[in-house]
Amino acid sequence: MLRFMPVGDSMTIGSPGEHTWRYRMWQHLRAAHGGPFHIVGPREALYDPATGTPGSYAYADPDFPHAHLAGWGEGWLHMAPLIREAVAAHRADVLLVSLGLIDLGFYTNAEQTAGNVRLFVAEARAANPRIRMALLPVIPNVRAESDAPFAAEVASFNELLAKAVADLGEPRSPLLLASPPASYDIHLDTYDGTHPNASGEHKIAQGFADAMHQAWGLGGPYAVTA
Repeated sequence: MLRFMPVGDSMTIGSPGEHTWRYRMWQHLRAAHGGPFHIVGPREALYDPATGTPGSYAYADPDFPHAHLAGWGEGWLHMAPLIREAVAAHRADVLLVSLGLIDLGFYTNAEQTAGNVRLFVAEARAANPRIRMALLPVIPNVRAESDAPFAAEVASFNELLAKAVADLGEPRSPLLLASPPASYDIHLDTYDGTHPNASGEHKIAQGFADAMHQAWGLGGPYAVTA
């Protein structure tokens, strides 16, 4: 039974009333995986921007398993020290990771962020030498549209992330570079230029799902559901 752990920042943890791409992935796996699976992680909260705190807010679908390792305003810098314990405690088999925007926006440059990616991979493997990881580049966002130096850092990091995936992949613990469809548009697929709306959630989930299906034969092609 595969155990999937979503890892990410504000686009992954989500807010009250949102479904999140985690939910869209869960729907997809129920339909396409063809076997039992679990969604695992040490956290269950959503984050309420109005109060500035995570909490036990109601999910849009109460049947959805809430587990994750995600935090509003957290990045590779924050997750690398946590991932070994999280993987070990929750016996994760597959990590679905969407990080980087926060790092580049507030904490580290492209090269430093890529260094934290490599640390994250090493720490995850220290807990499970056979773990699989699908890593999402920093996706289009409103700051990159208006801030040329930041956009350059994003482009540089995404190149370094692809290099890390190529360098660090190994047969027993494969790494995979996922990507949302080319049609991802911050004006149509987000509610504020960064955080995904329903269509954006589907497109992020599709990026993970299609990559895992093509590279690992896991599940099937992504189909949009309600």
